[in-house]
Amino acid sequence: MKLNPKETIEAGKAILGIEFGSTRIKAVLVDQENRPVAQGSHEWENQLVDGLWTYSLDAIWHGLQDCYARLREDVMSKYATDITRLASIGISAMMHGYMVFDRYGELLVPFRTWRNTNTGPAAAALSSLFVYNIPLRWSISHLYQCILNGEEHVSRIDFMTTLAGYIHWKLTGEKVLGIGDASGMLPVDPATRDYYTGMIGKFDSLVSSDGYGWRLGEILPRVLVAGENAGVLTPEGAKALDPSGHLASGCPLCPPEGDAGTGMVATNAVKQRTGNVSAGTSSFSMIVLEKELSRPYESIDMVSTPDGSLVAMVHCNNCTSDLNAWVNIFKEYNRLLGVPVDMDEIYSKLYNNALTGDADCGGLVSYNYFSGEPIAGINNEEGRPMLVRSVGDRFNLANLMRAHLHASVAILKLGNDILFNDEKVMVDRITGHGGLFKTAGVGQRILAAAINSPISVMETAGEGGAWGVALLAGYLVNNADGLSLADYLDRCVFAGDTGVEIRPAAEDVEGFNRYMKNYVACLPVEKAAVDSKK
Repeated sequence: MKLNPKETIEAGKAILGIEFGSTRIKAVLVDQENRPVAQGSHEWENQLVDGLWTYSLDAIWHGLQDCYARLREDVMSKYATDITRLASIGISAMMHGYMVFDRYGELLVPFRTWRNTNTGPAAAALSSLFVYNIPLRWSISHLYQCILNGEEHVSRIDFMTTLAGYIHWKLTGEKVLGIGDASGMLPVDPATRDYYTGMIGKFDSLVSSDGYGWRLGEILPRVLVAGENAGVLTPEGAKALDPSGHLASGCPLCPPEGDAGTGMVATNAVKQRTGNVSAGTSSFSMIVLEKELSRPYESIDMVSTPDGSLVAMVHCNNCTSDLNAWVNIFKEYNRLLGVPVDMDEIYSKLYNNALTGDADCGGLVSYNYFSGEPIAGINNEEGRPMLVRSVGDRFNLANLMRAHLHASVAILKLGNDILFNDEKVMVDRITGHGGLFKTAGVGQRILAAAINSPISVMETAGEGGAWGVALLAGYLVNNADGLSLADYLDRCVFAGDTGVEIRPAAEDVEGFNRYMKNYVACLPVEKAAVDSKK
């Protein structure tokens, strides 16, 4: 019997997905047909403390509880009822980073997020040791950099995990991690769906003379794939999530995942030869591979889908922050003139006007670096947002905004050119999601030109990672037919919907290539600005 949303919630059949993004924590409640029926959110920001980007534990827990409280308010407002039982829960968060705990469960140093780029020596040494690209933001890079720095806390480590793994641990008592998120801690072997044992052995040998009382395999979370039970909500976990005491314990949780994995799920891009691009505060592309690449590349990270397929990931620290800052300038100008401000209209007008500009942005070049950008060789913690132009460039509003739109995906292009041009990777569909695509057709057209590939946007992609992890939680409890994750998404969630596709125009592709020639040529200017202290 089909239940309406209120009946679903009161029967305890609703599924909860929660994702900790860089600027927002979001909760989505879905019904048995995977449709969102309520949501809540909490805005937050990272802090630069002692030169490292972090979120405090207080901010993490206050954010989670406030987000859930707002979800309950939404449920009460819409359906005049409350959440007392759930069918399942999924937790997701920004990938990578460094959270380490002692044997008493106490955090040893403040959470170090993916945004930190202080791990260059460690990442380089491990990449050489493993013969595998180890990015700066991966957990193993953070750990080894702490060892190289002689940080005192390392000897007392009992457990190391990601933000999603931490929240899940506190809700269930289980020290586990979904394979996608785990692959951002230490490389995962697609054949065994577990950490590479050879790499664990090499790491232990590397640090054996330091006399630590732990081995790497002992402090890492256990790896699980989509569909495996990752524990149940404990009474303590229920109270931590819902301090009001209304939520009962006992429901199962799916393996906690990173935002990359939930983005793949939310865009139906877990099957080989599919991909997705997430473009918001940061950006990344995920292309699900049919086979290993011919060699390691510093700009391409090898991670995993939530069900264990190999993925080539191009991750960029910066995307829309500088673009948004420029849009806000026009919001201020409107207010100065006494014109009513509608942000959706401002974005729409500016974005669509950008498409009337020159395909190469008239020679203008923008660098959107709020923080360092390793793929571009900017390994500092801080970046320098910058607009570069010469007196002969065609400086007008359309070219200005188009240059900022190009900048938002320029680094993605550098990485994906390797995949498509050098490695000859084949894809059947790439789906875009995130804030860049909110204005219909614009970000989609810019990205299609950047990577010279058709880009689809699905209406459901706007639901984001919280919905993606809710789908994984639903896969855990509603997959009675034993389908693979890809088939479950195809048949039970998307039902053949592939979204609206935009194909790249030859003029746009040629223009973007000319823009990139200027972009690369002027990178020394950006680097000089970063290196100089103001």
